[in-house]
Amino acid sequence: MLERTRTAERYTRGFTAAVIAVTALLLAAYAGPGGAAEGEPVSSGDNAVSVRR
Repeated sequence: MLERTRTAERYTRGFTAAVIAVTALLLAAYAGPGGAAEGEPVSSGDNAVSVRR
């Protein structure tokens, strides 16, 4: 027969699952397209923004 889980144990499991989910989302966000840095260099043509100091 299944035992009833304690409230603290349920909260701990939920918190751990939330931390793992946020970590996975952050890793996925920073793991973007890897080939972008190896592509053609960006030219300073029409799309460039000039900054005056």
